[in-house]
Amino acid sequence: METYFKVKVHADEKREKLLQKSADTFEIWVKAPAERGLANAAVRAALAAHLGVAENKLSLIKGATSPAKIFLLRP
Repeated sequence: METYFKVKVHADEKREKLLQKSADTFEIWVKAPAERGLANAAVRAALAAHLGVAENKLSLIKGATSPAKIFLLRP
């Protein structure tokens, strides 16, 4: 079953933090800057680690250049 996750990202922060607001909503702070996809990769890694899944199971489907993103988890 595919699951969608809404993520609000704060890039280029001093510390990394992940806050789960609901079952499918997260707010994530990452040290990586919001350039060349670095923050997106850091967010994907943090979300995958929190969910206990491999990074390649998560796909960024919306919001590549926005702080509001939607990730898809495939089985």
